Amino acid sequence: MSLFDRRAALAAVVATGLAVAGVAVATTTARASAGCQVDYTVSSQWQGGFSTNVSVTDQGDAVTSWRLTWSFGAGQTVTQLWNGNVTQSGAQVSVTNAAYNGVIASGGSVSLGFNGTWTGSNPAPTDFALNGVSCEGSQPPPTTPSTTSTTPSTPPSTTPSTSPSTTPPTTPSTTPSSPGGGSLPSSFRWSSSGVLISPKSDSRHTIIAAKDPSVVFYNSKWYVVLSTVDSNGDYGMAQTSFSDWSQADAAPWTYLDTTPIGGGYKTAPMVFYFAPQKLWYVTYQEGSNIGYSTNPDISNPSGWSAPHNFYSNGVPSIIQQNLSGGYWVDSWVICDSANCYLFSVDDNGHVYRSTSSLSQFPNGFGDGSNTVIAASAPNKYDMFEADNVYKVDGSNTYLMVVEAIGSDGHRLFHSWTSTSLTGSWTPLAATQSNPFLAASNATFSGTPWTQDLSSGEAIRSGYDQTVTISPCHLQYLYQGKDPSANQSYNLLPWRIGLATQTDSTC
Repeated sequence: MSLFDRRAALAAVVATGLAVAGVAVATTTARASAGCQVDYTVSSQWQGGFSTNVSVTDQGDAVTSWRLTWSFGAGQTVTQLWNGNVTQSGAQVSVTNAAYNGVIASGGSVSLGFNGTWTGSNPAPTDFALNGVSCEGSQPPPTTPSTTSTTPSTPPSTTPSTSPSTTPPTTPSTTPSSPGGGSLPSSFRWSSSGVLISPKSDSRHTIIAAKDPSVVFYNSKWYVVLSTVDSNGDYGMAQTSFSDWSQADAAPWTYLDTTPIGGGYKTAPMVFYFAPQKLWYVTYQEGSNIGYSTNPDISNPSGWSAPHNFYSNGVPSIIQQNLSGGYWVDSWVICDSANCYLFSVDDNGHVYRSTSSLSQFPNGFGDGSNTVIAASAPNKYDMFEADNVYKVDGSNTYLMVVEAIGSDGHRLFHSWTSTSLTGSWTPLAATQSNPFLAASNATFSGTPWTQDLSSGEAIRSGYDQTVTISPCHLQYLYQGKDPSANQSYNLLPWRIGLATQTDSTC
């Protein structure tokens, strides 16, 4: 997501058709003068898997900690849960509060969500209990499993979006890949679109490059935050949105220097929804720190806050010690049920990781003293920049994708996997002869418009802080350029295209 020659710039400085009807449940409890209400909504369902939102409203006295229990009636299992701590024994499920959401005021509510698996059928639970006392009342009808899903139109949640055709398209699909069912192959093949997003200028901005795209699909629209480069080689950011990829190039831009984010060197964005705070985040590199802004409504690009910094003292010391000849670039945030991790790279073959508890995010990274080298490569060009880290849905696997530079000078991507965000990374497709994504394993309709597949990110199956992708028919939004372009890096005419995996194991 970034710059190869950045000396000048740096010196200047993540209700559908299958939804289950909500459960409105009320009764008295042992510790409340009234009752409780549980709304259980299956927001997305696919063959063998589903995602659910649960809202618990306390209609009695306030509680300072809570435990919600239920039992599944058809062998379903919870595979991943957010905003709580889950245990399951057979059909019995127990969820206790996280450190940050234990208090429920009288009349207040708490929300959680989870991904799960099913076989045969997926009826909603009918025996919710809050702090050991049953919440009784009318129950939703059972659902009929389906292998397709429709797009949520509800407020932001942590659930996946919709499913495309099961035949990998040669042009961009209009919806993200559905999660679950399948695994990552050991090698990849792709089909690429043509140019989807080109530079867009106005009276104040003479833009020559559109690059570093970060993308989410929410409320039936694609939202892309990207880097811009002007005719002077100066970097900024813009946001655009559209309903279909065929509209992407014509969609208007909001230049983020016209919002409270302001001007100056800010680039390489990543956008995601942080469910515990019900806020959208965009992160970006600033040269001497990693910045972020928040927004309660991603559809209002003017609503981004003024910049804040993740680190209290700028560049963490371990990164500073390894920067000789390199540059600190390209941040990435991903969270599990307990912590959030801030990844970055240094153009010297190192991927760094800092840690904050989920409850302290975004203020828990401090001075970066817990920053470690998460992965490294002897040849710095094999693990150069533009790092992404994803949770692979339906598995205990994490996928790390990092931009590399081949021996021919062209940009490509390598990949690694791990069973933990704090674990070691094992090469998956991490060589020039077997890349994750490159001109050598991608096909184009007609003459390829680029030989460099560079800085971007995968289409996610959701949009929250868990940064989850489906292993089925992956899609990757990337920057490319005219093969004949030979300007200095900061003046290259980058454009944005989309690659779709054609050798899925699903």
